[in-house]
Amino acid sequence: MTPQEIAGLGPALTQFLRPLGGCFSECRLLDHIEIYCRGLLSDLDRKSVEPIALAAGSAVRALQVFLRHGVWDRQRLRDLLQQRVAQHHAPAPGQPRGVEDPGAIGLIDETSVVKKGTKTPGVQRQYCGAVGKIENGIVTVHLCYSHGDFKTVLDSDLFLPKCWSDDRQRCREADIPDDLIDRPKTAIALDQVRHALGNGVRFDWITFDEGYGKAPAFLFGLDGLGQSWIGEVPKSFCCWPTLPQYHSQRREFASKKVCNVVRWSPAFIYQSWQSFPIACETAEPVVWDVKATQVHLAKGDYPTDRTYWLIVAWNRATDEYKHFLSNAPPHTALDLLLRVAFRRFKIEHLFRLAKGEVGLSHFEGRSYVGLMRHMILCQTVLLFLAEQTRRPACVSAVEGRGEEAAPHDGAVGRRTQRRWCPPA
Repeated sequence: MTPQEIAGLGPALTQFLRPLGGCFSECRLLDHIEIYCRGLLSDLDRKSVEPIALAAGSAVRALQVFLRHGVWDRQRLRDLLQQRVAQHHAPAPGQPRGVEDPGAIGLIDETSVVKKGTKTPGVQRQYCGAVGKIENGIVTVHLCYSHGDFKTVLDSDLFLPKCWSDDRQRCREADIPDDLIDRPKTAIALDQVRHALGNGVRFDWITFDEGYGKAPAFLFGLDGLGQSWIGEVPKSFCCWPTLPQYHSQRREFASKKVCNVVRWSPAFIYQSWQSFPIACETAEPVVWDVKATQVHLAKGDYPTDRTYWLIVAWNRATDEYKHFLSNAPPHTALDLLLRVAFRRFKIEHLFRLAKGEVGLSHFEGRSYVGLMRHMILCQTVLLFLAEQTRRPACVSAVEGRGEEAAPHDGAVGRRTQRRWCPPA
């Protein structure tokens, strides 16, 4: 970015936040959100309340009250951000697409943050993907959005472990509402998709990893929402390569693990491997060899009437296998399914940006309200960054209002001249 574009970020942020003012009960709270968002955009080592307030020359206590006790509507803010994505960044219905454009993709995944102590809401010893082992930390579930080179986070929720849900006194001390209980991560993700659809966001595809694909109820839940999906499933996931002749408990009529279907079913044995290069975010394309067929899933004790795609992808270089399921129609092009399935890995890049550059993992506090508000403000900043990256000429919006772009010394317009601007 040029110095002029960097200087324009200040006024651009002010303009971006202005339509969100209806979420706040007082004008001074809008001032606080601007201070907090500027802190998340800065190069501070820790982007929690105290460092942000001190760097901005603001009272630490005032920013703490804003985050935990201030009267503002986090859920309405989330709705406004989702509606903004739907109105300004989603492809128009019926719009012609290029051959390589899979459309708008919803990406479901979770991320974890290692925490010390026992007071952070939702903290317990559990598997933390951030370190790849069982550790003391919290897990949050996210719904992200990707279309072309645009990607952002649409929704974030805390996974509340059962030990917290069963101890309501502990929950009240952490400001956790009484109606928030332990739920499977798949149920949280389904609610996030349902809410985004209600705000006008439309997905051509939903994709996810095997942590969500292992739950048939989650897959059928997406079917019920009318969503096309493709996701990874564990090799132990069961299906029928063909409809069983009888409904029986006998072994030969039972559903089979997908790893055995791939190994022994005639539908796979007599297929040749097809090679597909898959583009990566920051590396050379990876070639995957692929076989695919139609299978029936298990719904209760019975096979589904309709068929689903079962795809096995093999990386010869690493001898890694991945198994994917999809509810796409049988005539769907296989290369399209693969492009969508492997698009899920873009979310890892988004999480790295959110944690490393925006401070998603920097929350320090004992309040559920504070944690959720920190996450929605991180989402706000991520959407702002996605828009500015997509439209690098950050000063264009300022020039369109007839205002002068702020000089590169932190002065960002009349209303915010005394406030701190993030270093370039």
